[in-house]
Amino acid sequence: MKIVFVSTFYPYRGGIAQFNALLYRAFEKDHEVKAITFKRQYPSLLFPGKTQYVTETDAADPIPAERWLDAINPFSYVTTARAVKRHKPNLVITKYWMTFFGPSLGFVLGRQSRFTKRIAILDNVIPHERRFFDNFFNRYFLRRNDGFIAMTEKVKLDLLSYLPDAKCTVIPHPVYNQFGTKLPRSEALRRLGLAHLEDQKILLFFGIIRDYKGLDLLIDTLSGLKEDFHLIIAGEAYGSFSPFEQQIKNLALESRCHVFQRYISDGEVPCFFSAADVCMLTYKSATQSGITGIAQHFEVPMIATNVGGLAETIKHEKSGFICDERSALALVEWVNKYFNEGWKDPMSQHIAAENHSNSWEEFSRKALEFVEEL
Repeated sequence: MKIVFVSTFYPYRGGIAQFNALLYRAFEKDHEVKAITFKRQYPSLLFPGKTQYVTETDAADPIPAERWLDAINPFSYVTTARAVKRHKPNLVITKYWMTFFGPSLGFVLGRQSRFTKRIAILDNVIPHERRFFDNFFNRYFLRRNDGFIAMTEKVKLDLLSYLPDAKCTVIPHPVYNQFGTKLPRSEALRRLGLAHLEDQKILLFFGIIRDYKGLDLLIDTLSGLKEDFHLIIAGEAYGSFSPFEQQIKNLALESRCHVFQRYISDGEVPCFFSAADVCMLTYKSATQSGITGIAQHFEVPMIATNVGGLAETIKHEKSGFICDERSALALVEWVNKYFNEGWKDPMSQHIAAENHSNSWEEFSRKALEFVEEL
């Protein structure tokens, strides 16, 4: 099968690019795959992080993607659409995670041959942070696809609220496996400069810091736990980190919060997950989270709020705990239960047993089976 995959690839960095690279590698084992990415993804003024691009410290997979599409230049939509069509693909795949990309990706899809199937892998349909153009851009993009892959039932339901007759299958988010093996806890803590925490209980908040991810709720939770509980915060803030710093100070948690407020390169990821006893996902809203795929790879159990599709990914009392109440008091109870009743080892063993069936090859196989049925 000839596949064109239009989305974010190298030299861009981040979770979307990582997802796409791993899926590209799975597809190319048995199919002819061409990757197309952006000449300009976001205007610099609109990008909240430090850089969109891979740096020398990132161990990114250099997917040979053609840089054709400019998200804010309609002329590039035309040239990209023509180039894709000239390739005569059997299938065009897009990864859709933000309505901002609806016009550019939708235009390209709308100009393809009627013999080319078009599917979108959906991270989100209804955004976490709403904008005035969301509904229009969503409808424009979604109507130009023949089928959809969601990774949770929540995202599928969001899709059906726009397109009740949409053809959609749910395939769980694969386990991220590009980060290497787990380190001994003592070695991981030493590399992080936290060797003195080896006998302490360590919670991990990992990934981009945005309001909807509930870091403030997690800091409040830490304040309700005993002194031997510590929190590692690892990720780049998209916005100001100052409110969290002030919260930590107000609660006198400076000695128990260990902050790595920056983009975490692939080479550093094993340190954080190998150091942690549990990964915390105290989200205020969610569809799914790529962080679960990393935690699963390192066999780290998770405690999450019951929002979006997190409860579909994290099996309650098997791979983690799902907290129905979004409050620090409720989270404190679940964290204490996790440690006091010794859930870490059995949950880690359950995750290890599940990992072999949640591979990128399995995701790609199921995706193409769905395409054949369209």
